[in-house]
Amino acid sequence: MQAYYLLVWALTLLLISSSDVAAFQPTHSLRSTSNTRLFNTWSNGQAIKEYQDFLESGNQDIPMKDDVPSLVVAPSTGDPKSWDLVAAVIALGAGEDVVIQPGLPLPLEVGGSSSFPIYVCVYPSDLENFLDNLPADWKAKQSDMVFFSGSKKCGCIEPILKRRGLARDSMTQVLAAFSMPGPTGKPQDLSVKIGVDASGEDKWAGEAAVCGEWQGAFAERLERNGIRCRTGFYREWRRWMWERTAYDAAFNLIGAVRSEPTKMKDVALYYGEEVSDMLWEISGALRGHLAVTLSYGFEERVFGVGENAEDEICELDEAMYPFLYDNALLNSKMLAQYLHYAKDELGTLANVELPISRGDKPSLMRQGNLRANGAI
Repeated sequence: MQAYYLLVWALTLLLISSSDVAAFQPTHSLRSTSNTRLFNTWSNGQAIKEYQDFLESGNQDIPMKDDVPSLVVAPSTGDPKSWDLVAAVIALGAGEDVVIQPGLPLPLEVGGSSSFPIYVCVYPSDLENFLDNLPADWKAKQSDMVFFSGSKKCGCIEPILKRRGLARDSMTQVLAAFSMPGPTGKPQDLSVKIGVDASGEDKWAGEAAVCGEWQGAFAERLERNGIRCRTGFYREWRRWMWERTAYDAAFNLIGAVRSEPTKMKDVALYYGEEVSDMLWEISGALRGHLAVTLSYGFEERVFGVGENAEDEICELDEAMYPFLYDNALLNSKMLAQYLHYAKDELGTLANVELPISRGDKPSLMRQGNLRANGAI
């Protein structure tokens, strides 16, 4: 009988952990006086298994490797350095990197060492083909590959990596929240200070981030060039990446459907209510479909980044649609409706096949203002 109660207790703890602490949502809306409904969202089994594997591994510290001469994989067509991401990675290095195109034999050493990161800077649209056609020598070095997400240039590549078992703790992934080379020839830091927390520490938004085996090496590159960078385990990095994806998707979409060109800053200042509603739905979609709960205060950070994006014009790039919208975000009813409006009424996304609109179904998502300070 005692063993039975122990089993029930263990199962109860497992269910509690799967709900994720931050999945709780307050029932009071700052902008709505109507009654609201609270829905529990339970994490999927995959997230539970990943967390159990992490606990069993005993890896509580992240080993940080030094930056070394590296291999930079450039697109197979055109001038390799014409792709901004290739130019950025090279500019962040110490001038000893080797540029290579897919399919060519891998060098046994770079900079005199057989251990080096491989920065995969192919176009997002070429990534699947690149991964599915790796020669044997490339496959042997797959654990040293570094993948890039974030911004309108790189988008979200998690679905591609997950289908191939490459989205895990050991794989290195970068949230490329930095500018591409400008007049100075060096990428610039795009993070912004958004205030001070209760402990008197500065609060930042829009920081670059990296996880995985080579995270120390790339973080060193960024910090050496004056770019703030967070490091952490994959499960932490994943929250940061989806926060950035939510920002890129919502702000660009809401701004792009206007009759005149609209800047990201204008969306933050003048369309805050629409952004808030869409982000609430996106947050729920991420919890329910990917077991990802965005970190506390993400609303303030997202608006902080938008308010400081003074020169960035909102756009819907058909080539980048699969890497910003064709993922769990499509489970946001509001986002899907905006995409249909952009295609049907404005003629954008002409060659994109959108999912069937659910506009005739009432939304179950809570409405509210996401701003941490209550401001719209």
